[in-house]
Amino acid sequence: MTDITLKLNADPYILSALREDVTSEDVTTNAIMPKSTPGQVDLIAKEDGILCGLDVFKRVFTLLDFTTEFEVFVKDGEKIRSGQKIAEVLGDIRTLLIGERTALNYLQRMSGIATMTRRMVDLLEGSKTRLLDTRKTTPNMRLFEKYAVKVGGATNHRYNLTDGVLIKDNHIGAAGSISRAVKLARDYAPFVRKIEVETESIDQVQEALDTGADIIMLDNMDHETMKQAIALIDGRALTEISGNVSCENVDMIKDLGADFVSSGALTHSAPILDLSLKNLHPTD
Repeated sequence: MTDITLKLNADPYILSALREDVTSEDVTTNAIMPKSTPGQVDLIAKEDGILCGLDVFKRVFTLLDFTTEFEVFVKDGEKIRSGQKIAEVLGDIRTLLIGERTALNYLQRMSGIATMTRRMVDLLEGSKTRLLDTRKTTPNMRLFEKYAVKVGGATNHRYNLTDGVLIKDNHIGAAGSISRAVKLARDYAPFVRKIEVETESIDQVQEALDTGADIIMLDNMDHETMKQAIALIDGRALTEISGNVSCENVDMIKDLGADFVSSGALTHSAPILDLSLKNLHPTD
Protein backbone atom coordinates (compact mmCIF):
# COMPACT_ATOMS: atom_id res chain seq x y z
CA MET A 1 0.00 0.00 0.00
CA THR A 2 1.26 3.50 -0.83
CA ASP A 3 0.91 6.58 1.36
CA ILE A 4 -1.72 7.87 -1.05
CA THR A 5 -3.75 4.65 -0.85
CA LEU A 6 -3.56 4.71 2.91
CA LYS A 7 -4.60 8.35 3.18
CA LEU A 8 -7.49 8.15 0.71
CA ASN A 9 -8.90 4.71 1.42
CA ALA A 10 -7.49 3.15 4.58
CA ASP A 11 -7.35 6.04 7.05
CA PRO A 12 -11.14 6.37 7.48
CA TYR A 13 -11.44 2.67 8.36
CA ILE A 14 -8.45 2.76 10.72
CA LEU A 15 -9.75 5.85 12.51
CA SER A 16 -13.16 4.20 12.85
CA ALA A 17 -11.51 1.14 14.41
CA LEU A 18 -9.59 3.32 16.85
CA ARG A 19 -12.76 5.19 17.81
CA GLU A 20 -14.47 1.85 18.41
CA ASP A 21 -11.78 1.10 21.01
CA VAL A 22 -11.65 4.58 22.60
CA THR A 23 -15.06 6.23 22.87
CA SER A 24 -13.90 8.87 25.34
CA GLU A 25 -10.60 7.86 26.93
CA ASP A 26 -8.35 4.91 27.67
CA VAL A 27 -9.00 4.80 31.40
CA THR A 28 -6.22 2.33 32.22
CA THR A 29 -3.49 4.11 30.27
CA ASN A 30 -4.47 7.56 31.54
CA ALA A 31 -4.41 6.23 35.11
CA ILE A 32 -0.93 4.71 35.00
CA MET A 33 0.70 7.01 32.43
CA PRO A 34 -0.66 10.56 32.94
CA LYS A 35 2.27 12.24 31.18
CA SER A 36 4.03 11.72 27.85
CA THR A 37 6.91 9.28 28.30
CA PRO A 38 9.07 7.93 25.47
CA GLY A 39 9.18 4.16 25.21
CA GLN A 40 9.80 1.13 23.03
CA VAL A 41 7.94 -2.12 22.39
CA ASP A 42 8.87 -5.17 20.28
CA LEU A 43 6.64 -6.81 17.66
CA ILE A 44 7.11 -10.58 18.04
CA ALA A 45 5.83 -13.52 15.97
CA LYS A 46 4.20 -16.27 18.03
CA GLU A 47 3.83 -18.70 15.11
CA ASP A 48 5.18 -19.34 11.61
CA GLY A 49 3.52 -17.71 8.61
CA ILE A 50 3.53 -14.97 6.00
CA LEU A 51 3.65 -11.39 7.27
CA CYS A 52 1.21 -8.88 5.82
CA GLY A 53 -0.08 -5.46 6.83
CA LEU A 54 2.97 -3.63 8.18
CA ASP A 55 1.97 -0.31 6.61
CA VAL A 56 -1.48 -0.55 8.19
CA PHE A 57 0.07 -1.56 11.52
CA LYS A 58 2.33 1.49 11.43
CA ARG A 59 -0.49 3.77 10.31
CA VAL A 60 -2.50 3.02 13.45
CA PHE A 61 0.25 4.53 15.60
CA THR A 62 1.14 7.46 13.33
CA LEU A 63 -2.51 8.51 13.14
CA LEU A 64 -2.40 8.74 16.94
CA ASP A 65 1.01 10.45 16.97
CA PHE A 66 2.89 11.25 13.76
CA THR A 67 6.23 11.21 15.62
CA THR A 68 6.03 7.44 16.28
CA GLU A 69 9.04 5.65 14.76
CA PHE A 70 9.64 2.09 13.59
CA GLU A 71 12.59 -0.17 12.97
CA VAL A 72 11.31 -3.01 10.81
CA PHE A 73 13.28 -6.18 10.08
CA VAL A 74 10.82 -8.00 7.76
CA LYS A 75 8.82 -7.03 4.65
CA ASP A 76 5.25 -7.87 3.70
CA GLY A 77 5.14 -11.23 1.95
CA GLU A 78 8.15 -12.68 3.76
CA LYS A 79 8.06 -15.80 5.88
CA ILE A 80 8.35 -15.31 9.62
CA ARG A 81 9.10 -17.82 12.38
CA SER A 82 7.74 -18.21 15.88
CA GLY A 83 9.77 -16.10 18.30
CA GLN A 84 11.17 -13.83 15.58
CA LYS A 85 11.38 -10.10 16.28
CA ILE A 86 9.62 -8.35 13.39
CA ALA A 87 9.95 -4.72 14.42
CA GLU A 88 10.58 -2.22 17.19
CA VAL A 89 8.09 0.61 17.77
CA LEU A 90 9.30 3.79 19.48
CA GLY A 91 7.09 6.61 20.71
CA ASP A 92 4.95 7.99 23.50
CA ILE A 93 4.07 5.04 25.73
CA ARG A 94 0.46 6.25 25.81
CA THR A 95 0.29 5.97 22.02
CA LEU A 96 1.83 2.50 22.08
CA LEU A 97 -0.72 1.29 24.64
CA ILE A 98 -3.77 2.86 23.02
CA GLY A 99 -2.93 1.67 19.49
CA GLU A 100 -1.70 -1.82 20.44
CA ARG A 101 -4.86 -3.86 19.98
CA THR A 102 -6.13 -2.13 16.84
CA ALA A 103 -2.72 -2.40 15.17
CA LEU A 104 -2.41 -6.08 16.05
CA ASN A 105 -5.97 -6.84 14.94
CA TYR A 106 -5.19 -5.59 11.44
CA LEU A 107 -1.75 -7.22 11.25
CA GLN A 108 -2.89 -10.60 12.57
CA ARG A 109 -5.94 -10.72 10.29
CA MET A 110 -4.02 -9.73 7.17
CA SER A 111 -1.11 -12.04 7.94
CA GLY A 112 -3.52 -14.94 8.50
CA ILE A 113 -5.09 -14.39 5.09
CA ALA A 114 -1.70 -14.07 3.39
CA THR A 115 -0.53 -17.27 5.09
CA MET A 116 -3.55 -19.30 3.99
CA THR A 117 -3.36 -17.84 0.48
CA ARG A 118 0.31 -18.77 0.12
CA ARG A 119 -0.48 -22.31 1.20
CA MET A 120 -3.20 -22.65 -1.43
CA VAL A 121 -1.01 -21.08 -4.13
CA ASP A 122 1.72 -23.60 -3.30
CA LEU A 123 -0.79 -26.45 -3.62
CA LEU A 124 -1.61 -25.26 -7.17
CA GLU A 125 2.05 -25.06 -8.18
CA GLY A 126 2.76 -26.83 -11.45
CA SER A 127 -0.68 -26.12 -12.94
CA LYS A 128 -1.88 -23.27 -15.19
CA THR A 129 -4.70 -22.45 -12.76
CA ARG A 130 -4.54 -19.07 -11.00
CA LEU A 131 -6.08 -18.58 -7.56
CA LEU A 132 -8.70 -15.84 -7.07
CA ASP A 133 -10.46 -14.41 -4.05
CA THR A 134 -14.16 -13.43 -3.84
CA ARG A 135 -16.35 -10.70 -2.34
CA LYS A 136 -16.92 -12.85 0.76
CA THR A 137 -15.02 -10.38 2.90
CA THR A 138 -15.54 -8.94 6.37
CA PRO A 139 -17.61 -5.72 6.19
CA ASN A 140 -15.32 -2.66 6.09
CA MET A 141 -12.26 -4.92 5.76
CA ARG A 142 -12.27 -5.61 2.01
CA LEU A 143 -9.45 -3.18 1.24
CA PHE A 144 -7.18 -4.89 3.75
CA GLU A 145 -8.26 -8.46 3.07
CA LYS A 146 -7.89 -8.26 -0.70
CA TYR A 147 -4.47 -6.67 -0.28
CA ALA A 148 -3.51 -9.63 1.92
CA VAL A 149 -4.63 -12.07 -0.79
CA LYS A 150 -2.27 -10.35 -3.26
CA VAL A 151 0.59 -10.45 -0.78
CA GLY A 152 -0.08 -14.17 -0.37
CA GLY A 153 0.48 -14.66 -4.10
CA ALA A 154 -3.05 -14.92 -5.49
CA THR A 155 -5.04 -12.58 -7.75
CA ASN A 156 -7.99 -10.41 -6.82
CA HIS A 157 -11.35 -11.11 -8.49
CA ARG A 158 -13.50 -7.99 -8.92
CA TYR A 159 -13.18 -5.62 -5.96
CA ASN A 160 -16.86 -4.71 -5.89
CA LEU A 161 -20.04 -4.72 -7.99
CA THR A 162 -18.81 -1.84 -10.15
CA ASP A 163 -15.76 -3.71 -11.42
CA GLY A 164 -17.34 -6.21 -13.78
CA VAL A 165 -20.35 -8.21 -14.90
CA LEU A 166 -20.84 -11.50 -13.09
CA ILE A 167 -24.20 -13.08 -13.92
CA LYS A 168 -25.09 -15.45 -11.09
CA ASP A 169 -28.00 -17.82 -10.57
CA ASN A 170 -30.31 -15.16 -9.17
CA HIS A 171 -29.53 -12.78 -12.05
CA ILE A 172 -30.41 -15.60 -14.45
CA GLY A 173 -33.64 -16.19 -12.55
CA ALA A 174 -34.48 -12.48 -12.66
CA ALA A 175 -33.78 -12.24 -16.41
CA GLY A 176 -35.43 -15.53 -17.31
CA SER A 177 -32.45 -17.19 -18.97
CA ILE A 178 -28.69 -16.98 -19.45
CA SER A 179 -29.17 -15.78 -23.03
CA ARG A 180 -31.39 -12.88 -22.00
CA ALA A 181 -29.16 -11.94 -19.05
CA VAL A 182 -26.06 -11.80 -21.27
CA LYS A 183 -27.89 -9.78 -23.94
CA LEU A 184 -29.08 -7.25 -21.36
CA ALA A 185 -25.55 -7.00 -19.95
CA ARG A 186 -24.05 -6.49 -23.42
CA ASP A 187 -26.53 -3.71 -24.12
CA TYR A 188 -25.93 -1.94 -20.83
CA ALA A 189 -22.36 -2.48 -19.62
CA PRO A 190 -19.39 -0.51 -20.97
CA PHE A 191 -17.67 -2.33 -23.81
CA VAL A 192 -14.49 -2.77 -21.76
CA ARG A 193 -16.31 -4.95 -19.22
CA LYS A 194 -15.90 -8.71 -19.57
CA ILE A 195 -19.02 -10.76 -18.96
CA GLU A 196 -18.80 -13.78 -16.70
CA VAL A 197 -21.64 -16.29 -16.29
CA GLU A 198 -22.10 -18.70 -13.41
CA THR A 199 -23.20 -22.17 -14.57
CA GLU A 200 -24.30 -25.26 -12.69
CA SER A 201 -24.80 -27.81 -15.49
CA ILE A 202 -23.49 -28.80 -18.91
CA ASP A 203 -26.64 -27.34 -20.52
CA GLN A 204 -25.98 -23.98 -18.91
CA VAL A 205 -22.35 -24.12 -20.04
CA GLN A 206 -23.53 -24.65 -23.61
CA GLU A 207 -25.96 -21.73 -23.34
CA ALA A 208 -23.26 -19.46 -21.93
CA LEU A 209 -20.98 -20.46 -24.82
CA ASP A 210 -23.70 -19.79 -27.38
CA THR A 211 -24.24 -16.29 -26.00
CA GLY A 212 -20.54 -15.44 -26.19
CA ALA A 213 -19.72 -15.17 -22.49
CA ASP A 214 -16.11 -14.14 -21.89
CA ILE A 215 -15.69 -16.20 -18.71
CA ILE A 216 -17.68 -19.25 -17.64
CA MET A 217 -17.77 -20.14 -13.97
CA LEU A 218 -18.27 -23.81 -13.11
CA ASP A 219 -20.05 -23.59 -9.78
CA ASN A 220 -20.28 -26.50 -7.36
CA MET A 221 -19.88 -29.14 -10.08
CA ASP A 222 -18.40 -32.56 -9.41
CA HIS A 223 -15.02 -33.41 -10.85
CA GLU A 224 -16.29 -35.33 -13.87
CA THR A 225 -18.81 -32.63 -14.83
CA MET A 226 -16.12 -29.94 -14.62
CA LYS A 227 -13.89 -32.07 -16.85
CA GLN A 228 -16.68 -32.37 -19.44
CA ALA A 229 -17.43 -28.64 -19.23
CA ILE A 230 -13.83 -27.58 -19.79
CA ALA A 231 -13.57 -29.94 -22.78
CA LEU A 232 -16.79 -28.45 -24.20
CA ILE A 233 -15.57 -24.88 -23.75
CA ASP A 234 -12.27 -25.81 -25.43
CA GLY A 235 -10.66 -22.39 -25.01
CA ARG A 236 -13.59 -20.42 -26.43
CA ALA A 237 -14.00 -18.71 -23.04
CA LEU A 238 -11.93 -18.46 -19.89
CA THR A 239 -12.92 -20.94 -17.20
CA GLU A 240 -13.25 -20.46 -13.45
CA ILE A 241 -13.93 -23.18 -10.89
CA SER A 242 -15.84 -22.13 -7.79
CA GLY A 243 -17.66 -23.64 -4.83
CA ASN A 244 -16.31 -24.65 -1.41
CA VAL A 245 -12.68 -24.58 -2.54
CA SER A 246 -10.25 -24.95 0.37
CA CYS A 247 -6.70 -26.03 1.12
CA GLU A 248 -8.03 -29.52 1.68
CA ASN A 249 -9.37 -29.98 -1.86
CA VAL A 250 -7.79 -27.38 -4.15
CA ASP A 251 -5.06 -29.73 -5.40
CA MET A 252 -7.78 -32.10 -6.71
CA ILE A 253 -8.65 -29.65 -9.51
CA LYS A 254 -5.07 -29.14 -10.76
CA ASP A 255 -5.46 -31.70 -13.54
CA LEU A 256 -8.57 -30.04 -15.02
CA GLY A 257 -6.71 -27.20 -16.75
CA ALA A 258 -9.08 -24.41 -15.68
CA ASP A 259 -7.80 -20.86 -16.01
CA PHE A 260 -8.88 -19.82 -12.51
CA VAL A 261 -10.15 -21.20 -9.24
CA SER A 262 -11.85 -18.88 -6.75
CA SER A 263 -12.03 -19.43 -3.02
CA GLY A 264 -14.11 -17.48 -0.54
CA ALA A 265 -12.31 -19.35 2.24
CA LEU A 266 -9.27 -17.11 1.76
CA THR A 267 -11.11 -14.23 3.37
CA HIS A 268 -13.99 -15.77 5.31
CA SER A 269 -12.20 -18.71 6.95
CA ALA A 270 -8.50 -17.83 7.32
CA PRO A 271 -7.39 -17.96 10.98
CA ILE A 272 -5.34 -15.08 12.33
CA LEU A 273 -1.57 -15.36 12.57
CA ASP A 274 -0.62 -14.92 16.22
CA LEU A 275 1.56 -11.84 16.80
CA SER A 276 2.26 -9.84 19.92
CA LEU A 277 3.67 -6.56 21.21
CA LYS A 278 6.02 -7.35 24.08
CA ASN A 279 8.75 -5.89 26.28
CA LEU A 280 7.32 -2.36 26.58
CA HIS A 281 9.64 -0.13 28.54
CA PRO A 282 10.52 3.56 28.98
CA THR A 283 13.57 4.75 27.04
CA ASP A 284 14.41 7.81 29.12
